[in-house]
Amino acid sequence: MRNDNLKSYLNLHLIVFIWGFTAILGALITIDAENLVWFRMLLAGVFLAAFIVYKKQSFVISATSFAKLIFVGLLIALHWIFFFKAIHVSNVSITLSIFSLGAFFASLLEPLFYGRKILFYEVFFGLIIIAGLALIMQVEVKYLHGMYYALASIILGVLFTLMNGKLISDHEPSVITFYEFGAGVFFISIYFLIQGKFTADFFTMSLNNWVLLLVLASVCTAYAFTASVKVMQKLSPYTVMLTTNLEPVYGIMLAYFILGGKEKMSTEFYIGALIIVITVILNGVFKHYKNKKEV
Repeated sequence: MRNDNLKSYLNLHLIVFIWGFTAILGALITIDAENLVWFRMLLAGVFLAAFIVYKKQSFVISATSFAKLIFVGLLIALHWIFFFKAIHVSNVSITLSIFSLGAFFASLLEPLFYGRKILFYEVFFGLIIIAGLALIMQVEVKYLHGMYYALASIILGVLFTLMNGKLISDHEPSVITFYEFGAGVFFISIYFLIQGKFTADFFTMSLNNWVLLLVLASVCTAYAFTASVKVMQKLSPYTVMLTTNLEPVYGIMLAYFILGGKEKMSTEFYIGALIIVITVILNGVFKHYKNKKEV
């Protein structure tokens, strides 16, 4: 592996580690999920705007793209709200284990977006993942509410990822994300105005929450996003996909050692989680070798 590829590979692991740490921050920040997402998208949007200006990129996009980005921004906002709600009503480990279903949902929805046929082996691996998830749900019934939130979150996450896959070919990723975050802030703000939530108390938080929010918006959102785009220009999609699948592993390990207590799950949970992670990785390996044979 050449030095530039090795550097990109190490950077990718750092980015995935940061993504796993996002869930930890969500558990440590003690404000409502909607408030957390509003602050995250607002602050990250400001950081991205500064980055766009620094890189001398254009903010100009077509009216059609703008309309699409507004819709995707709403999906992202709802995705993150359900994500943090899942963490708050259950825990990080449960939420991230459910997120492993993303590959299965993508295998079902991607053909609808890109016009390819559904692949049998992707559905097969997806069914194994569901079996692992069933094991978790059977023994962790007390976290069922959180599982529903996590399930809604990952479905929304797959949808906006697939939509972004089409939009990213026409515009700079940072510009796309800037408008999406802006749209998310806009929609949540309307909801807050209707609910009368914009009070002095809304902006009154502990210093600890402000510091964690700044880390979440800058390092885990604005930086991780721009860095991931740069890394993906150097590494193969296969390498990126396999490494990204380690996010639940990093997140669950971090939760166990940092949060303790609530994050210490039953043996059956870890067996189910291991089944899910191994299946997701096997799916990536199988896809890689299948693609090599077709070339």
